[in-house]
Formats: sequence, C-alpha cells, structure tokens
Amino acid sequence: MPNRRIIVDLSDRMLYLLEDNIVLRGYPVGIGRMVTQTPVGEFTIVNKHPNPGGPFGVFWMGLSKPHYGIHGTNDPSSIGHLVSHGCIRMYNTDVLQLASQVTIGTPVTIRP
Repeated sequence: MPNRRIIVDLSDRMLYLLEDNIVLRGYPVGIGRMVTQTPVGEFTIVNKHPNPGGPFGVFWMGLSKPHYGIHGTNDPSSIGHLVSHGCIRMYNTDVLQLASQVTIGTPVTIRP
C-alpha cells in the first residue's frame, strides 16, 4: 500500500488524504461541538466497519483514541459544522471513497 496518511484540519473543517506528502483529495467534514471537541493529536486507524448503523452512516473507521472515529452520517446537512461528540463526520459517499483508499494502521493527524 502506498505511503498514505490523513490530516484533519479543524480550523477549515477539512480532511485531507495524502500520499508521500502530496494531497490526493480534500473532503469537507463535521467536527465536535465546543463542549465535545474533536481531540487534537496523532492517531491511527485501528478498525473499519461497514454499515455500523445509527448516526454513523455507511462506514466507521475507529481511531486509536477510544470512542473516536471517522464516519459517515445520516444527517448530511451537518457537514461543515460543529455538530458531533468529537468524531469526524463525512458525507457517506466521501467516507466510502476514503475507506477504500486507507488501511488499518494509517496515521491520522488532527490539528487545530
């Protein structure tokens, strides 16, 4: 698998997929509310689950910080806003595309 990583930029509410430090794609995301902020730091993808049900849309990718992940949403109008309990929400079509391009162990940097 190529040298891929994910950067989530909370200030512009975007998730970027990089390969060898070149941005392949940017995706708009919804992030944590003021009281349940998305954690900042270095993480990895530790699991991947299609069709997790509930508010998690069509795909879940768990992060190495327990209870946090990158996932789809059943509320597409929430993308681009401070809406979650700390997770990173994506449009369902985007999360499926991203999930097909990364593996368990992919590094994820979340920056303010």
